[in-house]
Amino acid sequence: MVKQRVAQLEYSEFQSAMLDEAKRRRKAAKIIAVLEHFHGPLGGLTVGDVGCSAGFIADELAGAGAGHTLGIDIDVPGLRKAADRFGERVAFVCGDGTALPFPDGSIDVLVFNHIYEHVVDPDAVVAEMHRVLSDDGTLYLGLGNRLGIMEPHYKLPFLSYLPPGLADRYVRAFGRADHYYERFRTRRGLRRMLRAFHVWDYTFPVLATPTKFAGGELFPGLPGKMVKAVLSRAPRGVLKLLLPVVPTYLWVATKTPRRPVGATLPQPPELVRPL
Repeated sequence: MVKQRVAQLEYSEFQSAMLDEAKRRRKAAKIIAVLEHFHGPLGGLTVGDVGCSAGFIADELAGAGAGHTLGIDIDVPGLRKAADRFGERVAFVCGDGTALPFPDGSIDVLVFNHIYEHVVDPDAVVAEMHRVLSDDGTLYLGLGNRLGIMEPHYKLPFLSYLPPGLADRYVRAFGRADHYYERFRTRRGLRRMLRAFHVWDYTFPVLATPTKFAGGELFPGLPGKMVKAVLSRAPRGVLKLLLPVVPTYLWVATKTPRRPVGATLPQPPELVRPL
């Protein structure tokens, strides 16, 4: 019998990483650096963090100059904590990503950072983000890869490779959880999910220039200097061979064709070929 997926409510209550303020603010610094390289300053823009939980990233977006900052989630305990701390400069909304409570084309920048694997229907959420994003808007995406060797939530190798039943047994055997809920996609599946957008890949630029993008935590087990040295010198063909198994992709998507406005990088962002 196949167990039906349901929404993960109160996610911050059982995933302590969502309440790790220092780590979440480091992630926010990376997100803002990528957005500013692609889009330019956030000053005066309407910015939304879809899947904001306790609000640390939304707070940093507001601090980066966003004119109006929104935090959207179904995590009610997380939203309460967020509103108590940051409610004066961030508007927090309890809302389902498949039915965002905003008019068409009303948001300039959206952040969707490591959320898709948790939601029941990620394609529907992506369609809603496409609807509410302005025609010249920008969507930041942090996307886990099913073929990344170490599963990021439970720290078990090859967990995301397994079919649901075996994955459930695996997490139970190691005492990590009763059920493996997350569903990751391969790079090909992610390209299909984003087929309505024009997508730029910032994964290697961030890894090759970690000081510029605050991206050192992407491969925390590897010395940052070694990563920078390898990626800044590696031939483009070698990097492309690694793409299918990179654990995390950092993509920027737009509804209409656009190019990054920032300075040239040692490893520049590349367009992702649509499916």
